[in-house]
Amino acid sequence: MKALVYQGVEQMVFGDVPDAEAGPSEHLIRIEAVGICGSDMHAYLGHDARRPAPLILGHEAAGVIVDGIRAGDRVTINPLVSCGKCAACLAGRENLCPDRQIISMPPREGAFAQYVTMPASNLVEVPEDVSFAKAALAEPLAVSWHAVRLGIEVLHPAMDRRALVIGGGAIGLAAALALRAMGVDDVTIAEPNQLRRNYLAKIESFALVESAKETYPLVIDAVGYAATRSVASAMAEPGGVIAHVGLGEDTGGLDVRRMTLQEITFIGTYTYTAKDFRQTAQAIFDGRLGALDWIEERALADGAQAFCDIRSGAVAAPKIILRPWG
Repeated sequence: MKALVYQGVEQMVFGDVPDAEAGPSEHLIRIEAVGICGSDMHAYLGHDARRPAPLILGHEAAGVIVDGIRAGDRVTINPLVSCGKCAACLAGRENLCPDRQIISMPPREGAFAQYVTMPASNLVEVPEDVSFAKAALAEPLAVSWHAVRLGIEVLHPAMDRRALVIGGGAIGLAAALALRAMGVDDVTIAEPNQLRRNYLAKIESFALVESAKETYPLVIDAVGYAATRSVASAMAEPGGVIAHVGLGEDTGGLDVRRMTLQEITFIGTYTYTAKDFRQTAQAIFDGRLGALDWIEERALADGAQAFCDIRSGAVAAPKIILRPWG
């Protein structure tokens, strides 16, 4: 089969790889759409030791089951595989499973390929009227859905339902959409890239600023660099909440003294639970997360150039979706 393979820092090569083979309790899925994630970019830049080259990246995917009794089913893929037996899994917190695996990290190859294999329990059926490109957004949208849910759950009921989202990429936009779907109507997105702000202004009605100038009860850091953590810890209201979902860099930025003196809650938030993923998929199917027309589609064969374009800041759309079959 054909795949786009990460071969080293800023090296993506499209070519032949061994065919994917489904194991017990798994299905073989023909990939029809797969998104480029920020974590794929981190690996591409050599910033993610969890993803060593050579490796097939990609974990935001949708396609068609081609084997077994479910052959022909259109599905979106929950790429997070958990043991199902530990205390975290039994509590419905599968994202904290100590034995969790995710496609695009060893030992599981990713979905920048024509086929991938996944356990049956990780597949959510997609209605005929929902495109594969939109269905592939279930994973990044679920990341933000989970972060927003945790933030709202912790936010004191006496505080206003206003939120700042730092970053206007796919995770940031998805967070803003999740906030709106969960009843937070006053949402501001801070995005320094003028090209991206202009794009966002055309597709959604959120307040858009180059940088935040006021404080908010709830702050979502969808970037995760020292600079954005500095903004988050400065812009959170006393008694407020920061939900940190970005994985840009490991250290720096937080004003721990202010956070302590002002009782600001910091939540590290990783991926999603299986329930979060199903709820997000259903919200997509029901149209509760908007038109989801903020994607740019390209062929998987052109994926290396897509990575270069994202790296250079030349892509206005928050998400590039790759098509393995042209």
